[in-house]
Amino acid sequence: MKKINIVFEEDSSLDRIEVLVRAPERDAEAEALLDRISDRAPETLTVADFDGALQNVDVRDIVSVSISGKQAQIVTEKSRFTARQPLQSLESKLDEHRFVRISRYEIVNLDKVRKFDFTLGGTLRIELAGGMETWASRRNIPQIRRKLLGKG
Repeated sequence: MKKINIVFEEDSSLDRIEVLVRAPERDAEAEALLDRISDRAPETLTVADFDGALQNVDVRDIVSVSISGKQAQIVTEKSRFTARQPLQSLESKLDEHRFVRISRYEIVNLDKVRKFDFTLGGTLRIELAGGMETWASRRNIPQIRRKLLGKG
């Protein structure tokens, strides 16, 4: 855990409390601090682990969501979970600015992408957190580009 420096500054010109969080990057620790300050409940999905026990998974921990048969596979860096929901239903519960559909069967968390690698054949290899890799379908590449450029 990073050292947190707390500074209080009195400003009588303000009519409300203003909080500024400064950090080298907006990482998981910064997000957790913002959640505590604003009293936001973290976004979660209720899913089943491989033993069938229901658990809440913090959406920020999700690396990818894919469909395998009739079950969705939710992958975090530390674990895998299942959900008996269509991919479209899960996609609607995920932050559209943070997640992107890369194929008919898979969605990835852009915060967990380590590298995009366009191949000579025009396909897109995506390296994810935890050493995972996946491929985007060609028809989704324009949508991925728009999202990365903040236009979609």
